[in-house]
This record gives sequence, structure tokens and C-alpha cells, in this order.
Amino acid sequence: MLLVSIVTLYPFWHVLMYSLSDPKLAMGGGLFLWTKGFSLTSYELLLQSKGIYYAYGNSIFRLVIGTAINIVLTAMLAYPLSIRRFVGRNFITLMIFFTMLFSGGMIPTYLIVKELGLIDSIWSLIIPTALSAWNLIILKNYFQSLPAELEESANIDGAAPIRILFSVILPVSGPVIAAIALFYGVAHWNSYFDAILYINSDAKQVLQVFLRTMLQSSSLQQVQGAESLASSIGLVTEESVKMATVVVSVIPMLLVYPFLQKYYVKGVMVGSIKG
Repeated sequence: MLLVSIVTLYPFWHVLMYSLSDPKLAMGGGLFLWTKGFSLTSYELLLQSKGIYYAYGNSIFRLVIGTAINIVLTAMLAYPLSIRRFVGRNFITLMIFFTMLFSGGMIPTYLIVKELGLIDSIWSLIIPTALSAWNLIILKNYFQSLPAELEESANIDGAAPIRILFSVILPVSGPVIAAIALFYGVAHWNSYFDAILYINSDAKQVLQVFLRTMLQSSSLQQVQGAESLASSIGLVTEESVKMATVVVSVIPMLLVYPFLQKYYVKGVMVGSIKG
């Protein structure tokens, strides 16, 4: 386990130490068990680029708003499908499951997004992925495992279905909601291909596309935010700035994931419950 942990963690440690090393010393390559010299010039150059702030803002907006919409829509569909007396729920569930096996494909999806007028809009990254069939089935199975007495007691008190969902069901579903939110959140943060397809403006691009552009770039002009940076370019290398970009892009997930990691296991266990 120690060997596996080292093999897993070292690539990120290598990137972190490289980004904090003196760029000229780091060009020699080799193992980076610790920094070779110390320099924050790569981060200073990167953080002076307007693009990194646009990308961060767009990614955070997509993460927060997109995950909130995902949770609300998933819960509102999973709840009625979990009620055994709901007529047609098996057919609807089958149709939803069908989408996990077959999809329209990239071109039809693009044409739909275009016809909706969402091209070059941040909403093109949120609305088409507003609902995940896999996460829906996980949440549906969890709702089915809850005691029926919860809903019955709320019905006796005269609560409507929407009130039952938000006032009774969701408050006792904290762990699975956290797991689903983590699934959706990680997917939003890591996604980049849809942004490449639908977003044309640099100011509306997400962080992962900015990172991809940096890693594929052969010029430091990608991070220039002003002419005053020209004098700084000689102090850094392309690789050091790329390493700094990788580190900056993963910081949010590193801060959140340790606190929510246990819910991944909970989500997998919930998904194994058969309705």
C-alpha cells in the first residue's frame, strides 16, 4: 500500500515541486523530491493573466449553479419514480435507463444546443447536462429504501408531494445528496470537451480549457496579460508556467475532496440497492 501510495502521489508532488523551483534549475529535469531552488515567478506571471481569472470565474459559476440545478432536478424526478403506486414509473425508468446505453451523438446534440441559442453561452455547459441517468437511479434507489411511514405521516398531515420531498425526504437524505452533489460537482469541474464545442469567446471559457490551451501551447504569450509582462518572460520557462497552471487548476478539488470522499463510498453502496 505504501508503494501504491507513492506511485499515486508522486506525479502531483513532482508537478508541485517543479512549479516552485527556480525555472532555470528545473530545466535540468530529473526527480523532484524537493524544490530545486525556490521561485514564485511562474505563479506571479500566471496570476497576472486575465484569462486565468475569467476561466476560474466561469468554472466556479458552472460548478455552483450547475450542481444546484442538477440536485433539484434529479431529486424532483427521482422522488415520484420511487413511489410504487405511481402509474408508469417502470416504463419511465426504462426510458431513462435507455439513455445510458444509447445517445443521440455529438452532432445532434450540438444542433439542439445551437437551435436553442445557447452557443457561446455558459448555459450551454449546464442545461444539456442538467440530469444524469446514473445519478437519478442512485437517488431513486435510496428514496425507495426509506421507510414508507415517513411519507404516510406527512400525507395524514395534509402535505403535498412537493412539500413531502423538500421537508421530509431530503432532510433525511443528507449523505446521498452529498454523494450525488460530489458526483455532479467533479464532473462539472473536470469537463472541458463541451466547452470546446459550444464556447467561442475566450472570456467565457472554463478553467480546464485554459489548462488544455496552456499545456498544448508552445509560447508564453498565452499567459500575457499586459505588455509589462514581457520583461518577466525571460525569468521563467514554458514548462514552469504549465506546471503552475496545473497546480492552480486542481486546488479547489484538493480542498473539497478530503471532506466529501467518504460519500463516494456511500453513493456506490446506495447504487447497489435494488428497488
